[in-house]
Amino acid sequence: MRYLLALTLATLACPVLADDFSATEAKIKAALKNDRRSEAETIRDKNRKPVETLKFFGLRDDMTVLELLPGGGWYTNILGPVLEESGKLYISIGASRTGEAIKGKPGFASTEVIPFDRANFTREEGARHTDIPEFSFDVRKVDMVLTFRNQHNFTAKGRANMNSAVFKALKRGGVFGVVDHTLRHMQPMTDELSRRIDPVDVIKEVQAAGFELVDYSRLHYRPDDELRYEVGRKTVTGNTDRFTLMFRKP
Repeated sequence: MRYLLALTLATLACPVLADDFSATEAKIKAALKNDRRSEAETIRDKNRKPVETLKFFGLRDDMTVLELLPGGGWYTNILGPVLEESGKLYISIGASRTGEAIKGKPGFASTEVIPFDRANFTREEGARHTDIPEFSFDVRKVDMVLTFRNQHNFTAKGRANMNSAVFKALKRGGVFGVVDHTLRHMQPMTDELSRRIDPVDVIKEVQAAGFELVDYSRLHYRPDDELRYEVGRKTVTGNTDRFTLMFRKP
């Protein structure tokens, strides 16, 4: 009897769970069709799978989200419009160019840049990766922090400081979503591999900051990436194997 009751409740709950994402999904798809997006951006949709990726991380259109290192704004151009009406988007670390590009544009009324002085970036002579000192985003109780293909840019110390700042910014139960180019586990670092990172290292480092590993996804698994070439090489660019990890602040 208890089993039947539990099964019934679970069955009834399924449509509700689906509806929870359906409104967000519709907004994501609308953002993907926005004329603001360039042809170069839309070409990457099939490979980056934004709908599936954001669904995996649990995005909802009423969340407060912080995106780190937005680069050219590929994900910002999706997240901003999705969150504009009911949520909030912050972008930070290397975000000034993207902030200027979206300033005053439709779809970004709820998007805000958290300043981060590039002078904070330091790199020792001959080093492959950048260091960041201890810092704070000066926001609290954020629902979600996302970073796409960025952890590999920093030293272990820099990543530790960034992970700590993310932990402080998130609310309890908040999600930290990480996607990056895969480095084969325990493979020595070389110049050729400097834009890849070992997912085991990322897991250990994020957990050391206080997070729990909740789940991982094979969405960006690419069996034909041999994990031995620079991610910008023509033979692999746009088709790199990427790990997709979801962490939670307890």
